[in-house]
Amino acid sequence: MTAFDQGDDTVADTADTAGAPEGTGVPGSGAADRSPVPEGSTAPAGGPAPDETVLGRRFRALTLGIISVVSLIAFEASALNTALPVAAHALDGIALYAYAFSGYFTASLFTMVLSGEWCDRRGPLVPLFTGIAAFGTGLVLAGAAQAMWILVAGRCVQGAGGGLVIVALYVVVGRAYPERLRPAVLASFSAAWVLPVIVGPLVAGTVTEQFGWRWVFLAIPALILLPLAVMLPALRGLPAGDRTPAMDRRRILFALAVAAGAGLLQYAAQAVPSGGVGPAAVAAAAAGLLLVVPTIRRLLPRGTFRAARGLPAVILLRGVAAGSFLGAETFVPLMLVTQRGLTPTQAGLSLTGGGLTWALGSYVQSRSRMEPHRERLMTLGTTLMALSIAGCALALAESVPAWTVAVCWMAGGFGMGLTISNASVLLLELSRPEEAGSNSASLQVSDALGSITLVGLSGVVFVGLGGGSLATGAHAVSGAAGAGAGRPAAFAAVYLAMAAVALIGAYITTRLRPAPERAG
Repeated sequence: MTAFDQGDDTVADTADTAGAPEGTGVPGSGAADRSPVPEGSTAPAGGPAPDETVLGRRFRALTLGIISVVSLIAFEASALNTALPVAAHALDGIALYAYAFSGYFTASLFTMVLSGEWCDRRGPLVPLFTGIAAFGTGLVLAGAAQAMWILVAGRCVQGAGGGLVIVALYVVVGRAYPERLRPAVLASFSAAWVLPVIVGPLVAGTVTEQFGWRWVFLAIPALILLPLAVMLPALRGLPAGDRTPAMDRRRILFALAVAAGAGLLQYAAQAVPSGGVGPAAVAAAAAGLLLVVPTIRRLLPRGTFRAARGLPAVILLRGVAAGSFLGAETFVPLMLVTQRGLTPTQAGLSLTGGGLTWALGSYVQSRSRMEPHRERLMTLGTTLMALSIAGCALALAESVPAWTVAVCWMAGGFGMGLTISNASVLLLELSRPEEAGSNSASLQVSDALGSITLVGLSGVVFVGLGGGSLATGAHAVSGAAGAGAGRPAAFAAVYLAMAAVALIGAYITTRLRPAPERAG
């Protein structure tokens, strides 16, 4: 990938800390920019050279290692949808198919919080490498499975590793890079998904057909060795930094309860779009809510659900943005197949442009000259998301070309790139070094729970308007025109509801900075 060069511009100091809500962890002015110099670095003692970039000599190994790790996780995620249905059929485990997804999610949601506490207590090195090892172990376990429940167990181990890794990477970014380079590094997180999203399904399909589904799982662990070797010297050079005296065990127990509840909600949400709503799905949703609602407030900063200024609003925005986009995206391919007669491959390709523009939006926000406009960029991003989601409803009309959806999704992807990456940058700006781990975990928890809640809401709206009665099998096989078949009102309601949620996100972007100190 190309370097995200920050140029020679400097960025403003972090926002005024006065007036921040309790628990936001806003650092003192300029403190976050005094990043440690890794052992052996040639950078000046006072900090990096003004023209230093994320792929310059000082940061090159660490940046390439981070990109490699994220790319491998992205490739596995994009390839899974191709290989897992074949695996479930081969292992006679269709009944457990949903758990292969929800198991990963449940485990990762728990270990996100665990990783945050671990990073704050011991630093990011041990959680990061433990997570990478667990991710690889889960892949091997899933690839060698002789029964579906073993594959599900492997996916849970993968999820545990993935949750440890993603939070630890955020902490690494906060500790290793100066503030002006963090937007570029966080943009590389999104860019690292581009190639895997494009080639992952094709490679996984070829491997599955030629060598068998197991090799989709078994081949990836061997590729993990390279980023490990690249990153280790740079990570060892990081100083210990400020640390908390002990991990918050209550917070970890709350995370376990939320993760269990989130897994149940995910199972229920997966049952809704397929029309499989029944006593089991209803019971799972009820139990999930009973576990999540009383405990989630303990895992997020005070004021998150009322969008209190500063860090709480940043974390809430992340869940609103991710959830509204995913809630709409879930039903785009289904709409194109059943209402416009596209083949599943054509419908899937309609979303590919959104992945590319997402990376472009992340790159745009990473430019140092954009620093003074960060909140306005996020307002623009969420507004673009709302318009693009609502625009998908236009494709329900036969007079509107089906490719309109691809155009809309490209605009929405660009908006997501502006919003998600900027939220990560603001999170690090508003976090004290010793709280970066727990705050990063809160961001990921909000992201995950927002996705579960809004995908579930989309499913309820869809089925409530008769969408669950759609018969898509014929279209999935033949791609025959299906315009007018099914329930266009159900799709339109989903898109308009998620567009409204995205507009709520646009309002939240006006509350991302702590209130200025009042005179007197």
